[in-house]
Amino acid sequence: MGVEIFVPLGFFAMIVAIVAIPSWLKSRDRRDMQGTLRTAIEKGQPLPAEVIEALGKDVAKKLPSAHRDMRIGVIWLAIAIGVTVFGWSVSFADGDSEVFYVMGGIAAVPGFIGLAFIVLSFFNKNKG
Repeated sequence: MGVEIFVPLGFFAMIVAIVAIPSWLKSRDRRDMQGTLRTAIEKGQPLPAEVIEALGKDVAKKLPSAHRDMRIGVIWLAIAIGVTVFGWSVSFADGDSEVFYVMGGIAAVPGFIGLAFIVLSFFNKNKG
């Protein structure tokens, strides 16, 4: 096995690490919190109001809102524009317009995702 295989494997391992490690850490924290709450309830201790309020905020934070949808849509559109500009700059430097068309096609995916989020922001009843 040559050294050239480690670069693509490292790239995909990095993507998996960026996605999986925070998810795993969050689920571990949630499991620990649930265990602590379960132990307190079994021993008959009353739960402080701050704990109940913190649990409610965690659920409310995850609810979709028009503001959040708009922010996500703008970010996706910025990614699409960045990919398109990158394709344009590479095609400008090489004089090859095929690169621009390929990168424009790739940029269409995040662009349409961004447009979908922006449209959802107008239809979302939760304006918060």
